[in-house]
Amino acid sequence: MNTNKELNLLNQKIVYDFTRFTTTDYVGEISCIVWHISCNLRCSYCYNDNIVFAKQGLYTHNDILEFLNKRKSLLTAVVLSGGEATIHNLVYFCEKIKKLGFKIKLDTNGINFKSIKELISKNLIDFIAIDFKAPKYKFKLITKKDDYEKMLKTIKYLLKIDFPFEIRTTVNRDILDENDINEIINTIYCLGYNNIYYIQDFLQTKSNIGNITQNMVLNRSLIDDSKLTINYRN
Repeated sequence: MNTNKELNLLNQKIVYDFTRFTTTDYVGEISCIVWHISCNLRCSYCYNDNIVFAKQGLYTHNDILEFLNKRKSLLTAVVLSGGEATIHNLVYFCEKIKKLGFKIKLDTNGINFKSIKELISKNLIDFIAIDFKAPKYKFKLITKKDDYEKMLKTIKYLLKIDFPFEIRTTVNRDILDENDINEIINTIYCLGYNNIYYIQDFLQTKSNIGNITQNMVLNRSLIDDSKLTINYRN
């Protein structure tokens, strides 16, 4: 039986929108993506500014559960994204998703360690993608928050418990240059990360948080690929 707290949480309109079908966001799975409103960072290159600044979404978690209940034979997984999904209470939602038989991937900036650890401890997450925003010396400049060490704490924890995850960085070459990317590569390599490191292109849209454009392109020949496998995503 649902408690009043659970019902209240599941009926909050915190889902900005959802992508009903994708085969690319969770490798090997047929997924939908749930875009949660709000974020605890203000990354200058963020082109999901409409989601980050939204006060209310179009859907509730219950709306998504109703959709998933009709897609049990068509989808295999749910991707929780945003914004930043972990600023919301995801436990009840994830429990319901798991009961329907779906895998769950979490896209996160990694700074909300407590929430991430809780979801993992309750076996509610199957895979995590960490957005490594910037090297330490540029983290606050780009994100407007001094939370670099919080992100590292999450990465260290995931490595310690051998949890399946990937690390990725969205690159606007006017903000992050080749030396910055190499610094990130060296940092995560020294931490013990040995999976693929994904470099994603900045997407120029009508607006972004920093109202920035991109005038230069990353020179891939200057990226150190001797430590990790580097994969470029458009």
